[in-house]
Amino acid sequence: MAIRKIKHYQKDEILRKMAKKVEKIDDRVQTLIDDMIDTMYHAEGVGLAAPQVGVLKRIVVVDTGEDEGLLALINPEFIEQSGEETEYEGCLSIPDVRMKVNRPAHVVVKALDRQGREIEVRGSGLLARALCHELDHLDGILFIDKALPELPEE
Repeated sequence: MAIRKIKHYQKDEILRKMAKKVEKIDDRVQTLIDDMIDTMYHAEGVGLAAPQVGVLKRIVVVDTGEDEGLLALINPEFIEQSGEETEYEGCLSIPDVRMKVNRPAHVVVKALDRQGREIEVRGSGLLARALCHELDHLDGILFIDKALPELPEE
């Protein structure tokens, strides 16, 4: 396993590109997932998408520290979204920036696991937010694109 360099939004155009579907789960994909997990934990993040380490593949890893544990999702897509929550978010590719973002309160994501089996992940709260944030990365969308304008306090 290896710690990969996390791409920075002001320097790396790959963060604005659409990731490609994974056609075959081979040793290279498994190594990428292992490296993404190591990189996410090393950076003390709760999620990481493959484009953030310079790979245009539809893969995300998420670990919010809650009951669901570590998730490695290949070709994830939303099949359900409901409710709305507004919270502050940050991003490993945009260090030291936190902004408020509206996200669905509950989501259901369909994906493949590391063995190629189809799974469904249901998430609320932080897990829903992390899944939305990471799946946005797969489409070249950053949380700052969805951030709410901050009004000055009176």
